Amino acid sequence: MAIAEKKQDKIYDLAKNHFLGDYPASLPIERAYLHIGIYLGWIIDRHLYSDYFEEEASTEIFRFKNRELSCTVLAEIWDGSLSYELFSAQGNMFTSYYYAGGLYRSDYHNVLVKNIPSIYHVEDIWPNYDKMIERISLRFDDWKSFTK
Repeated sequence: MAIAEKKQDKIYDLAKNHFLGDYPASLPIERAYLHIGIYLGWIIDRHLYSDYFEEEASTEIFRFKNRELSCTVLAEIWDGSLSYELFSAQGNMFTSYYYAGGLYRSDYHNVLVKNIPSIYHVEDIWPNYDKMIERISLRFDDWKSFTK
């Protein structure tokens, strides 16, 4: 298999891997989508998505930017999948470093989880999104300064 084919098959995260695993029985499965939706929302707000994603999700992109779609719903539309095909080249380079490298999960815990039982207990509210995108944007700016 060629390297280009392997990249195109890359999935950074998949919600079903969360809700089929050790998931709190007291929570609805939609909570497994939130951390994915927050990241995908940041990708949209920074315009780091692929032409493919823009073609396939132009309505959802528009609705998300207008805050008509929550982060959870945004992720659910894509079956809870964060995959290579959704991101631009720069978006994939950063996602490989930040999301796949585990730094996103660490930041998510430090910013949003803190005193609650798990990542699945975070509420899908815009103030939580705003807190997280501030942290992601700082990481992105730092990353860009080292990749020049």
